Amino acid sequence: MKSVRCETKRFQTGAGIQIEADFWGDLNENTVILLHGGGQTRHSWGSTASDIAEKGWCAISIDLRGHGRSSWAPNEEYGLDGFAGDIDSVIQEIGVSPVLVGASLGGLTGMYLEGYLRPNSLRSLVLVDIVPRMNRSGAERVKSFMFEHLQTGFPSLEAAAKAISAYNPEREIPADLEGLKKNLHERDGRWFWHWDPAFLETSNTKRRVDMQDSDFLHSLCLAITVPMLLVRGRLSDLVTEVEAREFLREFPNAGYIDVSGAGHMVAGDKNDIFTKAVIDFLDSAIH
Repeated sequence: MKSVRCETKRFQTGAGIQIEADFWGDLNENTVILLHGGGQTRHSWGSTASDIAEKGWCAISIDLRGHGRSSWAPNEEYGLDGFAGDIDSVIQEIGVSPVLVGASLGGLTGMYLEGYLRPNSLRSLVLVDIVPRMNRSGAERVKSFMFEHLQTGFPSLEAAAKAISAYNPEREIPADLEGLKKNLHERDGRWFWHWDPAFLETSNTKRRVDMQDSDFLHSLCLAITVPMLLVRGRLSDLVTEVEAREFLREFPNAGYIDVSGAGHMVAGDKNDIFTKAVIDFLDSAIH
């Protein structure tokens, strides 16, 4: 099979933020936007983007503001309004109503975009291990992991891989660590996460409020009328079976996939199973 072409593009948003994105395949009416989780980058999807493109869709994986090679936000503006505003700018520029697949922070961004900022801008919304009423202890565990090496970094890629494995035992340490360089950058002989530390600063009250207010997030989902799919990692402690059942009870028309052997980082833990679930959902969207 012929390999799918990948082209990197940059977008200037209304807020003056430069957003970097990889386009897999040619832009067409069947387009998917992939939004990573907090502290990750557009390279966190494994082969998902290229596999989707091989099915005839255009897959666009984006670095959210403050992450990867997109601009850091001025004045530490990391509220959902900022994240969603950037993606809205991208969608307006490409001129296509996409399916949005959002992991964690990316899913919250999709909720805000479709449920408040610009309703009916999406064709459908896939929430990857995120729901409005998430498990608080699981959320704190994620935040603690992100904080742990925020300022000190890692002495080596091996140390970073071990830290990830300690947090996420389901994922084996890869034999080739080169892939980690896409989520880390080297500075003064140490390796640091490839995102703005201000994203996690507790002084940024606005960011904390809108992302932790379960009633507010729930109201966003209530306003969404396009099809939704929840993809949960069965071992996730952020969206446990309890939170998943509550979400499906409140949104009975939403689809649901439970990925065995995956934790919160579903796409990275079980990329093949996750990708098949997304492609099956996309197939149902056009038939």
